[in-house]
Amino acid sequence: MRLGSEAPGPAPVRHPVFARYYARVSTGADARLGFAGMRERLLAGLSGRVIEVGAGNGLNFARYPAAVAQVLAVEPEPLLGRLARESAHRAPVPVDVVPGAAEALPARSGAFDAVVLSLVLCSVRDVARALGEARRVLRPGGQVRFFEHGRGGGRAMRLTQRALDGTVWPALAGGCHLARDPVAALRRAGFELGPYRELSLPQGGPRLPASYCVLGTAWRPDDGPGTG
Repeated sequence: MRLGSEAPGPAPVRHPVFARYYARVSTGADARLGFAGMRERLLAGLSGRVIEVGAGNGLNFARYPAAVAQVLAVEPEPLLGRLARESAHRAPVPVDVVPGAAEALPARSGAFDAVVLSLVLCSVRDVARALGEARRVLRPGGQVRFFEHGRGGGRAMRLTQRALDGTVWPALAGGCHLARDPVAALRRAGFELGPYRELSLPQGGPRLPASYCVLGTAWRPDDGPGTG
């Protein structure tokens, strides 16, 4: 069941080569690089109605706790969306996978108790608009759970991240950017930051441009209207 609809958003996202690559390597990354544990922590304690923005191939679905009544999973890339629908059939909670862009979520304002952002802000076309949509669909006092990668390391690493963003990385990695700052973006979007933890993945492994991650919680303030 879809929870309402807004005006049509941007054109569909199509990264067929990257989507096939991601589908092959993501399961292994969960098992060997520490991503599975991050997903468990990301979703622990959630309840009610949840919207997951940029669900990929649905690796989070199996980890939603039983207190979650429904997940609306939005995925713009067609191949990943098909794989996410297959994952939804095996999920312990009801998951409805729908096409749509982060910048124009197909959902009513204030319809959700939580928004899940999992390795998605790196690749959205417009971070501010996407977070404005996340705030719009979240009820006052609702929470954002985020697990993202972005800017990190020393000066040399940050220069490397910016250089890759300005050249080959987005084209090779399905629109991904390495030097975005998800925590700062959440603050600018009007969310109240709760506890968050900066970490590097793989844990104990080499520090790569995509290694710098942050895991945490933010809230939509009770007293402000949603934006959109």
